[in-house]
Amino acid sequence: MFGCEVLAAASSRRLPMPYTIKHWPVHDRPRERVRTLGSGALSTRELLALLIETGLSPRDGVPGRSALELAGDLLAAFAEEDGGDSLRRLMAAPVSAIAGKVAGIGPAKAAKVLAALELGRRAAGEMRPERARVQTSSDIYERMRFRLRDLDQEEFHLILLNTQNEILREVFLTRGTLDSSLVHPREVFHHALNESAAAVVLVHNHPSGESAPSMPDRVITHEMVKAGDLLGIPVFDHVIVGEARYYSFRDEGTLRSGVPTRVLAAA
Repeated sequence: MFGCEVLAAASSRRLPMPYTIKHWPVHDRPRERVRTLGSGALSTRELLALLIETGLSPRDGVPGRSALELAGDLLAAFAEEDGGDSLRRLMAAPVSAIAGKVAGIGPAKAAKVLAALELGRRAAGEMRPERARVQTSSDIYERMRFRLRDLDQEEFHLILLNTQNEILREVFLTRGTLDSSLVHPREVFHHALNESAAAVVLVHNHPSGESAPSMPDRVITHEMVKAGDLLGIPVFDHVIVGEARYYSFRDEGTLRSGVPTRVLAAA
């Protein structure tokens, strides 16, 4: 039985009104329901009750009112004749109008309600920043070349993509000679899984300025592609940044080929 049903039952049987939510079963309390179900599972009245926090104590023979009842009173006081648009009318009201409208809701509670509604209004108006999108190997090279081309050591970077090939995050993984001991699929796909990435891009540089892949580059690429296939997170490309050029395993058709079996066995 939910808290509102407890109130109705108490009223119909002329039992003492449980004017504080702490008298309700724990799983029916709005705060506990937010923790277990999320705020989206609560009614508007329950969400307002969380902001109001405390009810109105009984006095002079007048029954007390729980925070949930005060929230209902507040919504009713600002509703249109058809019962709608109470939140919009409430948000437009000054603190003084809210505090004087419902017994048990003073200036402090009114200010808290208005602050929460204003946060909701601002959140609704926010636009998600445009994410950069990766379509080609050239996009990757242009994004990374100035960061990598003049380094005197190899660096291995990871770009995580969503299903629209938008960049979720860039991750610096390691610095030094590229080999299987420094770059492991476990580390690469740990980041990908944490970010719920749909695909990954591998990027590293050659301090020599030459962009052609070495055999270790090919072995690492093969291992990453194999791990990505296993996890359902494909390797979109592996780009090697040189001085004024780059090598794309995807463009060259070597993401899944070009590594002799004897080399893989040795690796």
